[in-house]
Amino acid sequence: MSFARTDHHVPAPLVSTAAGTLLLVDLLRVWLPSIITIFGQAASTPAELMGAFALLWFLVPFAVVPFAARWGSGRHAAKAALAGGAGLAAARFALVFVHGGQAQLYVASIGLLAGLSWLAATAVRGGPAAVGVPVGLAAGALQHAALRTVDLTWQSRWWAAPLVAAECLVFIWYQRRTAPGRTSAAAWFLVGPAMLLAGMFALSPAIATVALSYRFDPVATTPPPAVPELLLGLAVVGFLAGATGPLRGRFERVAAALTIVAAAVIFGLSHGPGGLFVALLLGCGALGWAFRAAAADTPPEPDAGRNARSGYAALAGMLVFAVAAVAYYAAYDLGYPNQWVPVAVALAPAWILLRSGTGVPATGVPWRTGLAAVAVCLLVPLIGATTTPPVERSDATGAAGADRGLRLVAYNIRMGFGLDGTFRPAAAARAIAASDPDVVVLSEVDRAWVLNGGHDDLRTLATRLGMRYWFAPAADAVWGDAVLTNLPVAAAETVRLSAVGAPTGAQALGVVVRFGGREIAVVSTHIQPPPDAEPLVQVGEIAAFATRFGGDRPTFIAGDLNIEPGDAAMRAFADAGYTDGFAAFRPVRTFPADKPVKQIDHVLVRGLTCAEVSVGTAVTSDHAPIVTTLR
Repeated sequence: MSFARTDHHVPAPLVSTAAGTLLLVDLLRVWLPSIITIFGQAASTPAELMGAFALLWFLVPFAVVPFAARWGSGRHAAKAALAGGAGLAAARFALVFVHGGQAQLYVASIGLLAGLSWLAATAVRGGPAAVGVPVGLAAGALQHAALRTVDLTWQSRWWAAPLVAAECLVFIWYQRRTAPGRTSAAAWFLVGPAMLLAGMFALSPAIATVALSYRFDPVATTPPPAVPELLLGLAVVGFLAGATGPLRGRFERVAAALTIVAAAVIFGLSHGPGGLFVALLLGCGALGWAFRAAAADTPPEPDAGRNARSGYAALAGMLVFAVAAVAYYAAYDLGYPNQWVPVAVALAPAWILLRSGTGVPATGVPWRTGLAAVAVCLLVPLIGATTTPPVERSDATGAAGADRGLRLVAYNIRMGFGLDGTFRPAAAARAIAASDPDVVVLSEVDRAWVLNGGHDDLRTLATRLGMRYWFAPAADAVWGDAVLTNLPVAAAETVRLSAVGAPTGAQALGVVVRFGGREIAVVSTHIQPPPDAEPLVQVGEIAAFATRFGGDRPTFIAGDLNIEPGDAAMRAFADAGYTDGFAAFRPVRTFPADKPVKQIDHVLVRGLTCAEVSVGTAVTSDHAPIVTTLR
């Protein structure tokens, strides 16, 4: 940041733009997973229909621009911005109380429509997008980090509703005081691409955690406390420094453009250690520079002729957000390469940087304001270290634990979302902790997907359970399977499985634990069957890996195998030496969670037996958790 020795009042347009951006980002964190879990019904709705429904809410606000730009007086734009802002604030506050089902979906959708209308009308009226939007994105990232990626919508604390209400009141108060001003079409267009890139890697608290949980091994482990929050704080400082600092020569602009594209390329190709860390560090500052370059597009005086163009630019940028998000995440259902999507989106800020023909001076942030901002960026994320108490539990890992057998919970958590589309990590943690497990095997673990709200499911559950974790990526670097335990761990290894026509990637994660004086090999996996065929290739790879990794140790394979008793795949496991641990306890139905009719979650054993089996009643996923004791 560039500090100046002057001081002044913070302009109302900056506060209203920043607050509106914060509310819109928070609302998108509810709306996006609602599309998948409620409208999409966990991929049972055709991807094309989901995409059309989602895009509809981004297209309708284009009708607001002609009204807001009418006559160029700013009066209609002010009315449209205030009405849209009121709708955005009302929906954001309502979502603290409206959880699950069609009500959640449509409150979030109407709020999105209102928020996009506010964005377009504000662009028409004119405002400091090149500074206000970065401040709003930074505030959203810091708040997300302070809440350990569990948004205020999903918090069960008493202070969640008052805090959202305060954010909404600040937004509306300053919105009413905002007067027409200069407008930058480039800055408003950048809002959508910046939201997506910031959520994917440049300002993502979950990415900061995942990046630091890898060391020199493809298996991720629990990072040191508070270090990810500090990394996120430094990323936000770099982002704001880029957005407010000087951007002088052509060389700086070209370097910034190449940096943001390089960050997107590295993120798209990352599937393990190193890449996410580099993408975060490169992306944060370069994205800020793009906003600074967009300031060069701002005329010295308000220009009525540019107003409609800015409104359309803002909505076009958000349409880029929607299309790119659908294109990136639909690949895991439809099966096409998606690494190009973040790179294509990064071309937008790169283009803005390259087209800026003149140098842009620093904004001259007062030095006291700059120091305060740096302190906030570094301290606010650390709040999360003290606001998420673990669930009370007892670890039966001594002699008594060995006598009772090893307690295992296997659970496909569906990215943390229940059948009704709500995100309830505390309830999921309670359901797991009730069984007092020694080992927890998780499938469909999402650690940073924008589509699901940017949550880090694994860290949230591990913190609440008071357990350490080992994670291996499957679809990309932040979606896969995990093992949680407080037992001593002697080794960990992962192997990728062949796709064989299945769109979503798969892996097998092996962890050796010490229990009762001996070592036991745990293999966590989530089979992705090829279309209309048995997953015999993946079964063979899992069995071979488990046999090699387990050696002469007792070994079990657990997870969502997407096969049923009697299938050829189950017989293939038996032929490889892994017997069905639940054979004596059937029926053991696990799917769907509310009324289970199928058993597709399994525990297969070699050198062990299942002494007891039970199916949990939690509906915090579409699968029910299964609990067994291994002897």
